Amino acid sequence: MQQARKGSAMRGAIGVDLGGSHVMAAVVDEVGEIHGTFEQDIEDHTPASVVEILATVVRSAIESSKHEIAGIGIGSPGNIDPGTGTIRYSPNFGWENVPLGQRVRELFPKYTVFLGNDARCATLGEYVHGVGQGTKDFVLLTLGTGIGGGIVSNGILALGHQMGAGEIGHHQIRPDSGFVCGCGKVGCFEAQASGTGLIRHAMRLAPSFPRSVLLDVPREKLGSKAIRKAAQTGDQHALAAWTAYCDDLAIGLANVIAFVNPEVIALGGGVSSAGDFMLDRIKPLVELRTTMVPRGTTRIVRATLGNDAGAVGAATAAMRGGLLARLPPTAVA
Repeated sequence: MQQARKGSAMRGAIGVDLGGSHVMAAVVDEVGEIHGTFEQDIEDHTPASVVEILATVVRSAIESSKHEIAGIGIGSPGNIDPGTGTIRYSPNFGWENVPLGQRVRELFPKYTVFLGNDARCATLGEYVHGVGQGTKDFVLLTLGTGIGGGIVSNGILALGHQMGAGEIGHHQIRPDSGFVCGCGKVGCFEAQASGTGLIRHAMRLAPSFPRSVLLDVPREKLGSKAIRKAAQTGDQHALAAWTAYCDDLAIGLANVIAFVNPEVIALGGGVSSAGDFMLDRIKPLVELRTTMVPRGTTRIVRATLGNDAGAVGAATAAMRGGLLARLPPTAVA
């Protein structure tokens, strides 16, 4: 990581990772180090309740900090107007046109407040302070309940005309035979290759494996981690599901390479904890499907910041004045 400036007080910011079930606020310094986290569950998704819980953890983070706090950055799911901090649409909360940024500013008038998409914040965090350091063309994909992420092209984080760039999870890879996605389309990359997608592959294949150990687990409790672990021990049902899952993941990754030709694709989220068991399987499949750029020139690696990427990226955005991948230009005297 880059070193802090000598002879000056260490600056920092509060980075907030706002999720559908919990919120986490962290004190993050200029070099991406976390100096304390505060979390609270979310049960009531009404804007007033979420703002109250968010304010509680942010206040705790500010009170704990010994840094000069430059601002508050919030990463939230949904399509967001970064200028106003209004959440135009968030299926995770069932919100439309909620002025979250304005409400937080009213509670913390001393601080600059930045609000951005959580996946784009995570991409910024991983690019500036994680495995993306030193690259110009970088993609982060988080493989969890869904697929989030973002794209950095020539050192610039892609945001799009209406802040919708980076929704890689919603390009269709199996529109005729795939699973129904939460967005309503069939066969989205997210529906096929998220953690939820792995569970769906296992369920689809279950009739062919009546003696599978996976069928001893109640359907509502079957998770992607259990399937992956069973595959690693050689369970045939789990291996079949894992093979189908990795094939779909490889299709999507090859498409990403065709779309933006990154130097590095970093995989984060819970499913990426499979490590080499995943990477060793998908890399050859991606190579087979890579045609219009030289094979072997895109590195596929695990992300390094884990669940902290969103908070680190949100804090970085607050310190930089927005979702800027590049360092701000140095003022000329």
